[in-house]
Amino acid sequence: MVKMKLGIIDYIDSAHYLPGHETCGIVHGHTYKTEVVIEGEKKDTGMVMDFYEIKKVIKEVLKQYDHVLLNNILEFPSVENLCEHVHTNLSSRLDFPLSVKMWEGEGKWCEVSTC
Repeated sequence: MVKMKLGIIDYIDSAHYLPGHETCGIVHGHTYKTEVVIEGEKKDTGMVMDFYEIKKVIKEVLKQYDHVLLNNILEFPSVENLCEHVHTNLSSRLDFPLSVKMWEGEGKWCEVSTC
């Protein structure tokens, strides 16, 4: 069987501060571009997973991070910790190897992958 990758991109807007950080220690916000890629084999349906179902799960997970102060969720909400947290939450809901890539604004990103 051939392994295939399917990807979805979504966005969240969140505020955070990094305790003890010289410049990022005050509350500020970012638009996080979030790319989720799952890997699997095409089933009898002709699909790895229906895009509608993938988007539904991703939106349900990401809504907990959207328009919130991330410090209420993570002790140190760096993009690395946020990406890892999102990956963990998605991994518990999607039964596929997956990667999560999050951009913190323009040109800065982190990726966590199990595929």
